Amino acid sequence: MESKGDIYSTERERMVQTQIESRGVEDSLVLKAMREVPRHLFVPEGYRDLSYSDGPLPIGEGQTISQPYIVALMTELLGLKGGEKVLEIGTGSGYQAAIIAEIASEVYTIEIICPLAERAESTLEELDYKNVTVRCGDGYQGWEEHAPFDGIIVTAAPDHIPQPLLEQLKEGARLVIPVGDVFQELMVAVKTKKGIKKTNVIPVRFVPMTGEAEKK
Repeated sequence: MESKGDIYSTERERMVQTQIESRGVEDSLVLKAMREVPRHLFVPEGYRDLSYSDGPLPIGEGQTISQPYIVALMTELLGLKGGEKVLEIGTGSGYQAAIIAEIASEVYTIEIICPLAERAESTLEELDYKNVTVRCGDGYQGWEEHAPFDGIIVTAAPDHIPQPLLEQLKEGARLVIPVGDVFQELMVAVKTKKGIKKTNVIPVRFVPMTGEAEKK
């Protein structure tokens, strides 16, 4: 496995400048993470030449790795400062978890499709992300034994916000989640003393959240 100082570093720098900074992502911790993590190692070999292109890519099992800008934006929306405990629902390739792991001290991530969870866990281990714990399962109920969380990120779209995820947020923490069916909005839900404050950010297109989310 290649190290983080790899042959794609120039492409990664170009990605950050042209796709991410140019669209308004300013958080220095997020930009540093996007420069560090070798995105090409999280995509299938047949798509490696497109790893740093401005769009999502297939990763198998009908799933995708999100567009770099969306990964950066969602990470910025979490408002991390360093040292947090974060829950991710929808591990996919493991790339988003790696980005968060560059900033947070603990990342717990759940993937409903076991072959993807296993592949992501293997990639993260080979890249020495010791602060990421991967589990195969349905993320609708969150991961209560590790709650409360300083932030929760969801990378598949339910048609509503799962209540267990809101309950597992610390006060002041943020849930970043795409919500909707045909039309989806990226939302930020902040837990306050007075309740949940929700904000719509931008229209997005994510794969649907499966499992328990489909039954509610």
